[in-house]
Amino acid sequence: MVVRLDLNVSLDGVAMPADPSPENPMGEDWGRLVADYAATRTFRERVLHDTSGEGTTGVDDRYASAYFEEVGAEIMGAGMFGLHAFPDDPDWRGWWGDEPPFRVPVLVLTHRERAPIEFENGTRFEFLAASPGDALARTRELAGDADIRIGGGLGVARAFLAADLIDRLHVGIAPIVLGRGGRLWDDLRRLEEGRTVTTEVAESGVIHVTIAR
Repeated sequence: MVVRLDLNVSLDGVAMPADPSPENPMGEDWGRLVADYAATRTFRERVLHDTSGEGTTGVDDRYASAYFEEVGAEIMGAGMFGLHAFPDDPDWRGWWGDEPPFRVPVLVLTHRERAPIEFENGTRFEFLAASPGDALARTRELAGDADIRIGGGLGVARAFLAADLIDRLHVGIAPIVLGRGGRLWDDLRRLEEGRTVTTEVAESGVIHVTIAR
């Protein structure tokens, strides 16, 4: 069982673009940051439910496919679930639609008490106020022998990295400079020490860096 984290970042380390709005809740440049991931066949099938077979099938798609493989449970923040969109609506089921792409139990870190939400495809959102360590202990119970994925957003990702709870970090570095926004690497000096670092360049120009115990 491995605790995994996958993120898209810019050349200057931005993982959460600036200027979120109702029209662009992930930030104005989010589309640019994840463009090559979103163009993959795996993303189109798993997230957009596009069964046409369209989408790229190279290196980016291999990492996109690996993102969903061998995962038994996930941890994410309230923002990634979409809780901030309708925080006071007890019937809000998140912004992932009726077929969330996770298909496993998902622990949502939030201080708002909510009943669990279940979907027919195996996705089950459970809401909990907990530290990274306590959340991970609960998620181990849900995942069994399978991997645990830390889904984000940026604050959750950085908290788990700072607590040294990530066994394998993969970042897809998009060849763009955003200049502002939430940065991944701040105060994570020497994160790579004592770990194995591998890199691979995709046809798109995205550099895939993996840092593993």
